[in-house]
Amino acid sequence: MDRRSFLKNGAGVAAFPYVAAPAVRGANDAIRVGFVGVGGRAQYLIQHEDFGDARITAVTDCWLPRCEQAAKLHPDGGRWGKYSEYERMFEKEKLDAVFIETTTHARVLIALHALQAGLDVYAEKPLTLTVEEGQVLVKAVRHYKRVLQTGTQQRSMPINIYASRLVSGGKLGKIKKVIVCNFIGPERWTPKPAEPMPEGLDWDRWCNQTELRPYHSQLHRGWARWWDYDGGGLSWGVSGWGTHALDQVQDALGTSLTGPLEIVPEEPGPQCKVSLHYAGGTVVSLEQEIIKDHQQLGAIFEGTNGRIQIIRGDFRTDRPELKKSAPDITKEGPGENVFHLRNFFECIRSRKKPNADVEIAHRSNTVCHLVNMARETGRKLRWDPKSEKFAGDAEANRLLSRPRRKGYELPRIA
Repeated sequence: MDRRSFLKNGAGVAAFPYVAAPAVRGANDAIRVGFVGVGGRAQYLIQHEDFGDARITAVTDCWLPRCEQAAKLHPDGGRWGKYSEYERMFEKEKLDAVFIETTTHARVLIALHALQAGLDVYAEKPLTLTVEEGQVLVKAVRHYKRVLQTGTQQRSMPINIYASRLVSGGKLGKIKKVIVCNFIGPERWTPKPAEPMPEGLDWDRWCNQTELRPYHSQLHRGWARWWDYDGGGLSWGVSGWGTHALDQVQDALGTSLTGPLEIVPEEPGPQCKVSLHYAGGTVVSLEQEIIKDHQQLGAIFEGTNGRIQIIRGDFRTDRPELKKSAPDITKEGPGENVFHLRNFFECIRSRKKPNADVEIAHRSNTVCHLVNMARETGRKLRWDPKSEKFAGDAEANRLLSRPRRKGYELPRIA
């Protein structure tokens, strides 16, 4: 039985064949990398970022022509293996790690199969579509003893780390309020007549866990807009750039492995302002007007001894002395991922947890999901970060997972 039949029959989903984990690589051994999904974000990384001594050796995409497009962006692209099915790439290529640059709704299942195949994983944000996916993924990373880094780069930018430690270390006193952009949520798809299928696209595979709808370009090319495929993945969406902002909050508050206790919609409506109430009295308020400025890829922290705004690659404060020993600004554009990629490759060698480890990312993504759930239910929700459930609220707890299409179920992790 070939790998595609194995997966379609359900056996691959239940227990993807486990390949013995690669040995820890020596200091002089190149790390062999594959890419799953080579759309816009992947092509940006391939073309502009420094992979150090890691070598891209293979790419896969369910829209096969994209593999050739991506290969043309790199001097070694002509030698890459190119696949329409990631299972084939895992089987045939001698890889150490994969970059999963797919749509959000497909990402976790592919990551789980990569882990089972003995690979380390770099997965873009948002890491998950549901809370349940994050719980399973955390368990799998630990079970298979793999490294998983998530693409929340601010976790590795030296100046963001410095500013976060100012907050969590008490330099601003007790944090009373955190102000975040009021990021928008996802929209629901309205059925539309089918459009012609692009040549070379495996639409069944693209739809993954979701309903196999008739092909439409607004689904395929505008997927981040729709609830089925993301939690608001547009630039100014909750699980788009909102992931960066809320992850920055988690880091600076020192709550990376926990979360809020209450989530409160402050007004009616699907895009309402929301407040998150943390232990100790800190309130995180999604209230700032969207002005489409990258300074909103962070948050404003108001403490008893001052105020700081942490943004992408920099920070501002009314305490000028706190800037004196700060690291250099991290400029946007090519090179801004260098610290994050370097941390990932270092952890592949050392087997240490990376800066944006799977559990950190899962907890931050959970905050994004909680915002959407509060808006969907239209009422205050009480969250238990330890059990990762809502207290006495069966209706809300049903939102922690979604039905998955047959053949794309989450595997059972021992």
